[in-house]
Amino acid sequence: MPIYPTADQFAALAKADIEGPVQMLNLLRFKERAEYEDGRETTLSGREAYALYAEQMIPFVAAGGGRLVHSAEAQLLVIGDGALEWDLVGIVEYPSKEAFLDLVQRPEVAEFSVHRSAGLAHQLLVACSATPGLS
Repeated sequence: MPIYPTADQFAALAKADIEGPVQMLNLLRFKERAEYEDGRETTLSGREAYALYAEQMIPFVAAGGGRLVHSAEAQLLVIGDGALEWDLVGIVEYPSKEAFLDLVQRPEVAEFSVHRSAGLAHQLLVACSATPGLS
């Protein structure tokens, strides 16, 4: 299951006609146990590994002018078929799509993203912008 954008998805965001702030809707499913790519032993759950990533990413986002808008446990599928696939839902706002693209490509983010990769089983990330009259 994907946890990183493809090159085509990244390029599409760069070319997208999104002006002003962008909110990234995160739908997250965690691994039962964290699995680090370097093979290190750990007793962390996937959620705990992801929390290590979030502890470093949230202040990094804030330093770049962004903010965590909302984070919540996914509880119950109310509309739709099948089982609820997601553990956590989050919305992070960035000043612009360019600010997001710049931030996620920084070497500092790559350093602590090892915890993100270790903890996530699947993610959907949806770029959103305000819709006049509906917000």
